[in-house]
Amino acid sequence: MPDVIIQATDVVKTYDTGYSKVPALKGVSLSVERGEMVAIMGPSGCGKTTLLNCLSGLDDIDSGQVVVEGTDINHLSDNAKTEYRALNMGFVFQVYDLLPILSAVENVELPLLVSGTGARQARERALLALGLVHLVDWANHRPAELSGGQRQRVAIARSLVNNPAIVWGDEPTGSLDSANADEIMTLLRELNKANSQTFVLVTHDRQVAAYADRIVYMVDGLIVDEKRTEPAKQPSSPTS
Repeated sequence: MPDVIIQATDVVKTYDTGYSKVPALKGVSLSVERGEMVAIMGPSGCGKTTLLNCLSGLDDIDSGQVVVEGTDINHLSDNAKTEYRALNMGFVFQVYDLLPILSAVENVELPLLVSGTGARQARERALLALGLVHLVDWANHRPAELSGGQRQRVAIARSLVNNPAIVWGDEPTGSLDSANADEIMTLLRELNKANSQTFVLVTHDRQVAAYADRIVYMVDGLIVDEKRTEPAKQPSSPTS
């Protein structure tokens, strides 16, 4: 039996603009297995990011159910959801969201410090996370001193510093050129295989989606198709 880590059932989400109600998700069901890398694709406005936000608990849902590692996240209070995400999830977005006045290692350790981890342990774990993305030598550099690809690596290290079961990515290569995008996706795939972490990525780029185990296609708030990918871009001997 597959080990399902994310189970969404008949998820409905509507946005109220004040003038009209916009249906974003119209009864979406999706299962993701532990250790799987899933890419969500579709045209702009189809509900990709809304689905990611609902699955991760960043957005509330109108109806349906989202169960993550056996926890129905919609029954948690806002504070409990925030704590659950901090302990069990990592996020990588198109915009790096690095604080410019902090060094790479300070950016990476910040979530740990905010959640109450001691300074020494936070620094040790941040350096380990930077090691995973091959940036230990740049630990004391500020974002302005890093390339776009390096900044995204710092953002990935920050998403991994709490050793999350699930990493969510919303257009994680959207700000990068094709060479850096391939580098970042190769890294994510290596981390996925080495650590058996689950990755759910929203992307418009077919080259990015090709790194995933499975591609889910959305149109107008519904999943309309999905397919397994060829293993061409899946590393046989992952490195850390």
